[in-house]
Amino acid sequence: MSANMLKRVAVALVAIPAAIGIVWQGGLLLAALVALVAVLGLREVYRFARQSGLRPLGGIGFPVAALAPFAVWAATGPGLLDPSLLFIVAPCGLVVVMTAMLASRRPDQRPLGSIAVTMFGVAYTAALPSALIAIRHAGSWGERSWPGVWTAFFPLVIVWATDTAAMFAGKAIGGPKVAPVVSPGKTWAGTIVGLLVAVGVAPGYYALAMRPHGVLLDLWQVLLAAAVLSIVGQIGDLAESLLKREAGFKDSSDIIPGHGGVLDRFDSLYFVLPVAAALFSLFGIL
Repeated sequence: MSANMLKRVAVALVAIPAAIGIVWQGGLLLAALVALVAVLGLREVYRFARQSGLRPLGGIGFPVAALAPFAVWAATGPGLLDPSLLFIVAPCGLVVVMTAMLASRRPDQRPLGSIAVTMFGVAYTAALPSALIAIRHAGSWGERSWPGVWTAFFPLVIVWATDTAAMFAGKAIGGPKVAPVVSPGKTWAGTIVGLLVAVGVAPGYYALAMRPHGVLLDLWQVLLAAAVLSIVGQIGDLAESLLKREAGFKDSSDIIPGHGGVLDRFDSLYFVLPVAAALFSLFGIL
């Protein structure tokens, strides 16, 4: 086993039990974890932007990214905040960013691109992963809830199964590349095997973890969710690679041993979590 793989295993042995405990607790603790991940991920996005000659407004972006998960918790958990207010307040953020840009940037300092990346970074690294909080709490599961834990972990397990199978199959089988310019290591063989393994793992996970705790889905719903999330997760991985390639980075950072940066570790989940929330809502369990 390579040194990099040993680092990955060591991180997983610590991170997975900790994540289960935090998701089980839910509430402010879970919101704080998502906020931390959001701020660290936003730091990497803004690093990409600066490498490309843009100057995002970190003084606005970082506080908003830190607060966004708590706002989602307040709207979906204890009901402290009317969810409709999020749709009213969010557009005001653009007004604030454009006003601040007017006061701090000249026309030759690429204000349009800087406005765009300031807003995009918050949406990508804070709003998208905050869907985990919605999944955990929108099903009327209060704090310390096992049904909430195992439902929230379903998309995570699908992503882990897909990524692991795709990595090993891609190395073992090889063959044509999915997107050689964006991600030279990803093959169609790995993509297909990752999808098949995710679909194969999902029913077992559902039967062992979700159904015994009263989370009821039909088999076709479990299989459909697994297939959709596996595909969406692989697209999310490629999308993050596209951003890195533009900036000229191999990894978004080196903050997580063996994994690279926050974006490298959670790129698939950024896409998967909101889609999972939409599917679970459609299936009637949220």
